[in-house]
Amino acid sequence: MERLQKVIAHSGYCSRRKAEELILNGKVKVNNKIVTELGVKVSSTDSISIDSKVLSKEEKEYILLNKPRGYVTTTHDEKNRKTVLDLIETNKRIYPVGRLDYDTTGLLLLTNDGQLTNILTHPKNKIDKVYIAKIEGVLSKEEIQSLEKGVVIDNYKTAPSKIKVKKVDKKNNNSLVQIVIHEGKNHQVKKMFEKVNHQVIKLKREKIAFLDLTGLKPGEYRYLNIKEIKKLYSIK
Repeated sequence: MERLQKVIAHSGYCSRRKAEELILNGKVKVNNKIVTELGVKVSSTDSISIDSKVLSKEEKEYILLNKPRGYVTTTHDEKNRKTVLDLIETNKRIYPVGRLDYDTTGLLLLTNDGQLTNILTHPKNKIDKVYIAKIEGVLSKEEIQSLEKGVVIDNYKTAPSKIKVKKVDKKNNNSLVQIVIHEGKNHQVKKMFEKVNHQVIKLKREKIAFLDLTGLKPGEYRYLNIKEIKKLYSIK
C-alpha cells in the first residue's frame, strides 16, 4: 500500500505536490469514489482516475547505475548541477533509491517501484551496503572497535558496522577501508570516520545486498533482471 499522491507522481502524470493539489481539490477518484484526504493509501489493484480519466499503470523499471563523481542524486537540482538522471535514457519517472553525495561514486539503484524502494530503505530489513573509503591516517584497534559498535553522530548512535582495513599507505599517511552498514543517514560514512578523527578522501559504494558493479564503468548502467528483482523482494 502506498500514499495516493505518491502513486500518481510515480505514474508520471504530474509531480507529487501537484498530485496533492488535485486530491485536495476533489479531482481524484479511487474505485470511482472521490478522495480529498492526503493520507489515503492505495494498492496496485485499485482504480485511480483524475478528472474522470483513468490513470494508466506505468511499467516498472529497475536500473543499477555506477554513479561517477560530479552528479547529484536527485531528480532535479535547484543549482542546475548535473543529476544522475542525466546519465540514463528513459521516458519513465524513475527516482534514486537513497542517496550518494556529489563526490561519492558507485552503486546506485533507480526505479519507479515504490514498494521495492520501501523494502530497500527501511532500517528493519538491515540490508548491507558496502563502501570502500580512502581515509587520512591509519585506524587504531580502538577506533575500529568504536566504529563497529556504533558511534554517535547527529544525536543518534549508528547501528553496528563491519570494518576491514584493505591497505595502509604509511608514506602518504592514508588507508583504504571497507565499511559495511545497513543504514543510510545523510553523509553517514563520512561522519562516522570524522567521529574517530579521520577525514574521508574518497568514497565509493561497491555493493547493496547481493548487487555489485561487475561490468559497469563509471557512468554506465544496466537493467536488473527478473531474478534479481524477485530476490530483492524476498529480502522483506
